[in-house]
Amino acid sequence: MVDLHTHILPGIDDGPADMDGSLVLARELAAEGVETVAATPHLRGDHPGVVVGELAARTAALGERLAEAGVPLAVVPAAEVSLEWAQEATDAELGLASFDQRGTDVLVETPYEALTDTFEEMIFGIMLRGFRILLAHPERSVSFQRDIERLEALVGRGVVLQVTADAVTGSGRRSPGRRLGSALLRSGLAAVLASDAHGHTRRASLATGVAAARRLAPARAEWMATAAPAAILAGEPLGPPPEPDTGHRVRLLGRRRG
Repeated sequence: MVDLHTHILPGIDDGPADMDGSLVLARELAAEGVETVAATPHLRGDHPGVVVGELAARTAALGERLAEAGVPLAVVPAAEVSLEWAQEATDAELGLASFDQRGTDVLVETPYEALTDTFEEMIFGIMLRGFRILLAHPERSVSFQRDIERLEALVGRGVVLQVTADAVTGSGRRSPGRRLGSALLRSGLAAVLASDAHGHTRRASLATGVAAARRLAPARAEWMATAAPAAILAGEPLGPPPEPDTGHRVRLLGRRRG
């Protein structure tokens, strides 16, 4: 499997505090069947320790420690970019924040607060600069929970949606976030499943997420953790996904215009 959303770098955001913690997380990921992870620390104002120009070196240092420790996990540089940071960043800086620094695909964080009317404009502004966007955990947004059509429109314009394993596993399946995450899988709108791993006590595993996703979208679950994220890492088209498991429009209980 390929995990495109992890906070595995030590000591710079809200992931592991030190290299030992990163090694623990890496061993767990590898044991679950993950072969490649993207290190995606937060690039936003409240995490000043994350410097875009240092991402490659920090990722390489972690990769060296993993090799020394015999952990069979490849790590590539990237970042989870806030919209505010992206508006101020140069094209070169966005390229350094992109997956494997290829300059093709960027992981953009969905804001936790209610979305403004300019959200789509800012998203499309990044795309006009030549980047494909992987939108992180849209299921957590109250605005999207109330209006799934905004997500449908984004996907129609080329945005790729990443649902987090937490959204389809564990207790609280009736929560709005889990209901939306499940709906995105069943409808075929989501293309990538990732862990958003911060540490061994703060995540649902990607393997567990894939197992849960098989019940919701059996034709797509494996693809969302293998072929689709691999294509994004390579900067290539996702290719035709497996057919969605339901042909009807998914409607959320209590959905309303935002």
